[in-house]
Amino acid sequence: MATKGNGLGQAFAPVLAAVATMQGNAPRAEKAHAHEFLEKFQKSVQSPRHSAYVQLLWPRLTQLLLEAKLFAATTLKGKITYDLDQLPADSLPELRDSILNLLTVYASGPRPIQTQLCVCLANLAIQMTTWKDVLGTVGSTLGSTAGDCVLEFLKILPEEVTEGRKINLSEEDLATRTRELLDDNAEQVLRLLTQYAQSSASAATNPRLIDCITSWLREIPASQIVESPLMNVILKALDDDSSFDSAVDCMCAIYRDTREVDDCLPTIQNLYPRLVALRPKLREAAEAEDVETFKGLTRLFAEAGEAWVVLVARLPSDFRGLVETVLECCARDREREAISYTFNFWYELKQYITLERYAEARAKFADVYSQLVDVMIKHLEFPTPEGNETDLFDGDREQEDRFRSFRHSMGDVLKDCCAVIGVTECLMKAYRLVQQWVSKYAAQASNEHVPHWQELEAPLFSMRAMGRMVEPEESTVLPQVIPLIVQIPDQEKVRFSAIMALGRYTEWTAQHPETLEAQLNYVISGFQHRSQEVVGAAALAFKYLGTDCAKLLGGHIPQLHSFYESVIDKLKPQSQEEVTEGVAAVVAVQPLDKIYESMKLFCDPLMARIMNLANNAKDEQGQRAVADHLQLITIFVQVVAPYVGPGQENPAVKYCGEILPIMSTLVMNFTTSTPILERVCRCWRYMVISYRTAMIPLLPSLAQTLAAGFEASKEGCFLWATDAVVREFSEGAESVDRATSDAVYHFFEQQTVVFLRILNDLPPEQLPDLIEDFFRLASDAVRYYPKQCITSSLAVPIFSAGLSALTLQQVDPLIATLHYYRDLLSFGFDTPPVSDFTGPDGQPYTNPPEVRTAVKQLLGAQGQLLVQRVLTGMMFSFPGDCFPDASGALMTLFELMPQEAGAWVQSTIQMLPAGTMKPGEAERLMKNISDKVQSGETRKIRALLQGSQGSIS
Repeated sequence: MATKGNGLGQAFAPVLAAVATMQGNAPRAEKAHAHEFLEKFQKSVQSPRHSAYVQLLWPRLTQLLLEAKLFAATTLKGKITYDLDQLPADSLPELRDSILNLLTVYASGPRPIQTQLCVCLANLAIQMTTWKDVLGTVGSTLGSTAGDCVLEFLKILPEEVTEGRKINLSEEDLATRTRELLDDNAEQVLRLLTQYAQSSASAATNPRLIDCITSWLREIPASQIVESPLMNVILKALDDDSSFDSAVDCMCAIYRDTREVDDCLPTIQNLYPRLVALRPKLREAAEAEDVETFKGLTRLFAEAGEAWVVLVARLPSDFRGLVETVLECCARDREREAISYTFNFWYELKQYITLERYAEARAKFADVYSQLVDVMIKHLEFPTPEGNETDLFDGDREQEDRFRSFRHSMGDVLKDCCAVIGVTECLMKAYRLVQQWVSKYAAQASNEHVPHWQELEAPLFSMRAMGRMVEPEESTVLPQVIPLIVQIPDQEKVRFSAIMALGRYTEWTAQHPETLEAQLNYVISGFQHRSQEVVGAAALAFKYLGTDCAKLLGGHIPQLHSFYESVIDKLKPQSQEEVTEGVAAVVAVQPLDKIYESMKLFCDPLMARIMNLANNAKDEQGQRAVADHLQLITIFVQVVAPYVGPGQENPAVKYCGEILPIMSTLVMNFTTSTPILERVCRCWRYMVISYRTAMIPLLPSLAQTLAAGFEASKEGCFLWATDAVVREFSEGAESVDRATSDAVYHFFEQQTVVFLRILNDLPPEQLPDLIEDFFRLASDAVRYYPKQCITSSLAVPIFSAGLSALTLQQVDPLIATLHYYRDLLSFGFDTPPVSDFTGPDGQPYTNPPEVRTAVKQLLGAQGQLLVQRVLTGMMFSFPGDCFPDASGALMTLFELMPQEAGAWVQSTIQMLPAGTMKPGEAERLMKNISDKVQSGETRKIRALLQGSQGSIS
């Protein structure tokens, strides 16, 4: 290697070796190790300084890998961005000149290195506040020798200034530098770009020029660009393949700058005719099957429509050409590659023209939306395969998934059309297409062969998509459509769409009972279909039929039971749940004196299956089957929740009392089976939620089993179920007596003791889910039993357990723990914002003095540790999603005990390892916090703490 034998080569030898490993054929583990090493090296305060990276980039090191040079350029960028303050101010001009010289060296490429060097120069320019003539220096140094480097630098400069918050400048200095570099140079840049564009024919179509214009649209108003010669340059760039994409991006950036249409009307009036003049180019691209050009032009028209949608709604005649062109984009998109660009436009336009004030536009665009329905339904058609009828996408599963997702997006556009021109017209279009197919092909169709089935399936899918928009009172199309659907032939995808369409109109069916029997028979016959997709559709449709037509089916419990027993064992778990929901909905509408026997009729066979499966559950699959059937019982508990008057026995609770011992036995027999335990606890949780105080007679045995199950299994789901008990039976809850409430709190303490014992035996890293469940429970205990919880002897151990939990790095347990601390700290105030109680006079709950005192005593003993864990977590280990709650906890601390919190933060910062924060930053942060505490501006401390994240090395 060229650097061998010199100091620079030796210093960088490990780095160069790591880069070579990344680029070579080394094993994956070695590459991962090399990648980790390079990342740490780049962030290291002790890594070589700026000049070393500059030397690595000089061309005399000809044998140095291109990747190594790119690594050097990237690392130099990082050093300038984050560590420039390590250099003496008088050395910055030399660094600047070195980068400028390197740009002349790399004027012809490689472009990645050139780009990184321009980023280096831009970040240096932002921070080198004594460098006033930035554009002049760069232009004179690079203009004649470095080709496109000037354009690259000009493009990057506004982007880096916009991202300037990552640079170690004060807000005031950054604002001043932004004005100097961008605002004061905007006119000069506009002039320079215009001169460059006019310098040669090739310059006018240089994509870097167009990208530069796009970047400076942050500073140069779109009106100036549109009125300048550069507008013609941008439009001309659309005719050149090399600059087409850049020109599209630039045009779209101009649109975004003209969204305030009232302020930009002259600019839009200037731009609009030039845009519409591109319409013939759209047709040429479509006819030439130039997919990429067609996509770019579609984006041009669609994003213009989005930006100016208010004007389109106000002046429908003036902008009709644009709307028609977007429609043409949809109609001509044979490959369905570009149409997605238009979806948001149709939605935005619909939002406006369905308002009363834009009724004229709605009338004028009705024909456009009518044509759009035809276009969308045609695009919904599955492809017609050239060979294998069973594989429509030639084995390309990714393409198939994209198409399925795409169809649902087009279904949303059809909903927009319904909102504009009315559901009846849209449905009628789909109905006529079905009729057309029937008249042309029905005679030739059989279950084995359905000709041109795509033309039948697409309108059926559209009916399903539009279902949400159809009112149950619709009386024009659906009375014709529904009888037609149930005669659809048995082609798999057609049958699937037909059944799914029926599932969308069950609310309508509930008001048209004469159609129910035929639909129900058609759906039930789907359970015998050879396709699992069709069976799944039948299960989903049955769920909706049962839910929405429950009263119509209420007298058919025996028939439903026979059907249920005949299909339930043949279905996949999701379909089992859906069919169960449909049946449970019918049970739920039974007269009160029939609910117990109806529930028993369906649930006893399920319990028998559960016991049989449990007796044979020797492996994970067997245990999963038990869990899946337990979920079916839970569905009955969730859905069958009858209203029962005071003093009456709840029939559903009566049945729950019968199965509770069986479930308790399951828990104790499967203490290591997470799926079974979670489903049992879910069932118990919903018993409490569904039946509330009617569960009081079962509460002692339920609590006993929850406690025993938790101690035996150490699974958090028992705490999750306990949480429901705490919520529903807390002090002050309706119809809950004091003895019951006290017993529930004692139950919480019992579960807490077990949790603390588990946490004492195992490190938090092994218990993230358990920790999450416990602190969600602890938060509710604080909220619903504040006095008992906060003054309890367990308050300190729970607080300490939270400190251990804050060492984790998983989001969910951290957020649960931080919520607990925020809820706890809120009870240090007179009126805690998280309290769910009101006083006897209806006023907000007021904290007793002993509760407020107990919170402050807790903090006096452990506040220092809490601040350490939260602050160091924010600096080093917490995921980003935890920051709002972490900073919120600190803010509450400052509001509650400002002097102490300030001292704890300062103490924590002083304990950080040397080099953690940039020189001087720790002292500056501590002084700022102290100032805010002294002035009573504690709310501003959040910004200081969050801003300190950028100061961590």
